[in-house]
Amino acid sequence: MIICPNCLHQNPDSATTCEACQSALPSTSSCPNCGASIQVGAQFCGQCGFNLLDAPNELDEIIALTTETPEAEPASSNNPFIFPDPQPPDPLVMPDLMPPEPAVIPPLPVDLPSLDNELPPFEAPLSPAPAYPETASPGTPRTQLQQQTIQLVHVQTNAVIDLSPTLDRIHMGKPNDRVPPDIDVSGFPNAEVVSRVHADIRVEGGHYFIEDVGSSNGTYINSIPLLPGNRHRLRIGDRIALGKGNLVTFLFQLN
Repeated sequence: MIICPNCLHQNPDSATTCEACQSALPSTSSCPNCGASIQVGAQFCGQCGFNLLDAPNELDEIIALTTETPEAEPASSNNPFIFPDPQPPDPLVMPDLMPPEPAVIPPLPVDLPSLDNELPPFEAPLSPAPAYPETASPGTPRTQLQQQTIQLVHVQTNAVIDLSPTLDRIHMGKPNDRVPPDIDVSGFPNAEVVSRVHADIRVEGGHYFIEDVGSSNGTYINSIPLLPGNRHRLRIGDRIALGKGNLVTFLFQLN
């Protein structure tokens, strides 16, 4: 069964569009290890935890076997669209040109000033004093632009976690040797219900999506379970619960 990421409607496995809102449904495939239905692009199988990045892509193998490189057709001398190589043009011969006759320019009369008439002394114009910008006093407040950030607020402790704008995938979980978490929840109360590799938040086109990557106790969005392999587009005010019972809950908000 495929859950619509837009309206959370449950659709049959063969559906390509949501029966409720007509949105395009994410495509699914089978896990090469256990055969469970998973979403295309998922990192781990939600049923057996198999690492899907190490599995070979069956579609690429089929395309490589069925694709044949067409042989180049031999050039035929009878082909009317084959033209002979162009021949270099004949060199240009420059004609002999007669040199132009020099133009005769009559001299212009020059009136020299009389030495008896003295010229007035030269006075340089006074330039205005340069204007300097006024210096604001120390007590004058300045207007500063504040950039809004996306945050996760831990409901149980009111702790605020700013999501990094430079990451396109944010791992949520606890320290481990396989996928180190970007958001470590091991210091929060009841962290034992959270798996070491629990959920990922992806950033695509300015939108935030969350998906469960094979946790033991599941991920819940507004108290609705998020199936492994499916992802949900986060909206301001959504509540993200890692594990059952809403013991570790985060509020998705804009600061």
